[in-house]
Parts: sequence; structure tokens; C-alpha cells
Amino acid sequence: MATFNSKQSIYCTNCLGNIFELIVEMDNNPINNNCQKKSIVIASPLLILLTNYVSAVSFGELVGKWAFIPLILIEWCMFTYFIIKYHQAACLKRWLGRPRKSAVLLVLVLVTGLIPLPVFIRYYHLLSTLQVWLPWIILAVINPWLEEFYWRGLLLDYTNRWNKPAAVLFSSILFAANHAVFGVNSQLLKGPEVMLSTLVMGIVWAVTYQRTGSLKWVIIAHFLVDFFSLSAPSFLDMYTANQFK
Repeated sequence: MATFNSKQSIYCTNCLGNIFELIVEMDNNPINNNCQKKSIVIASPLLILLTNYVSAVSFGELVGKWAFIPLILIEWCMFTYFIIKYHQAACLKRWLGRPRKSAVLLVLVLVTGLIPLPVFIRYYHLLSTLQVWLPWIILAVINPWLEEFYWRGLLLDYTNRWNKPAAVLFSSILFAANHAVFGVNSQLLKGPEVMLSTLVMGIVWAVTYQRTGSLKWVIIAHFLVDFFSLSAPSFLDMYTANQFK
């Protein structure tokens, strides 16, 4: 279980408060509104990362490995807020529109979705209880939509004037860093392997969105990853990486 001393708590809370106050101040200022919106959206991953870290450590002290539930719920609320407040009028229609055809990208995206399939085949029996099965299936159904709308849809739309590789790396690195927070309370999710695999998936999914103009394939792939990776048993350390080898 993570430790969280008073100095860390005060420092993280102050940082979180300062970032939130800055975003509110910028958001309420009508001058140069479009530029400010872009600045807020581009800065928003830092707020989400810091909030998730504070949530993971704080709830880890209270409920141990089950901290993933309040952490994810808080994260979903933040994703929803930024998506609703800052998405452009035609975004949802375009995000869910028909993808431009690209057979190579389709195969590549589906391959990323099937990467955790061996984990599912070996450990699906861990879903035998309702308290593990229910958060796993809820996460698999809801999470791909919110994460893809935010990390790929919103962030890449607001960085569409950047150099394309730079925009992909910006979104993907922060996407990977955000998943590293789950290692605060889970031994299985610690280490560079989680960040590296998530970074690779983020890059593939970001390039797919840029090339196809749609998030349809990416959402399907993300669903497969969340479904096959057995999220709840992983968060709860119900198996180990050594057991899988």
C-alpha cells in the first residue's frame, strides 16, 4: 500500500488547487476565448494526472487495492467535463463517423486489441465473483468511450495544427503516464512494461484517428484491451506477472 505523508498531501493539494484556479480563471475570461480554450484543453492532462495520483494514494490508504474504483470514477467525471465543455459542435458525429479505409491500420488496431487475449484465456476464472466481475465489465463497456473521446478525440483535435508526430507523442505519452498511476496500489501494474505497452497502443490509436478521421476502430480495440486484460483482477493483484510467464 502506498504511503502518503502530510507534506506530500499538502504539496499535491496545493498544486491541484492552483491548477484548478488557473483553469477557472482562464475559462471565465472572455478575452481571446478560442486561444484560452486550447490552452485549457492542452493543460488538462496535467490536472487529470495530478488528481489521479492524489486519488490513488489517498484512497489507497483507505481501501487498499480497491482504490481503483473511486480513482476511475473521479477520472471519468473529469473526462466527461472536458469533453462536454470543450468539444466542438460536429466532433461527436465525426468521432463516430465512417472511417476512411485503411486495411493496414485496421489490422494493426485489431492486433493491439488482441494483445491481452492470453491473459484472459489463462485467468478468466478469476471473474467468478460478482464483486470482481461487475467492475470489470462496467469498466470494459464505459471506459473506451470516455478515454478515446478525451485522449484521442479532444486532445488531437486541439493539437491538429501541431506537427502530426508531435501531437501523437503528446497525447500518447500523457495517456501512458496516466495509466502508470494504477501502479501506486497494484504490484502487477508497476514497472516500465505497463507504460511502454500503453504508449505503443496510444501511438497506434492516435495515428489511426489521424489517418481515418474516426474513433470507431479505436474504440473497438480499446474495448477489447479492457475486456481481455481483466482490469479488476489486475488492479487487485489476483495474479502476478511471474505466474503468467
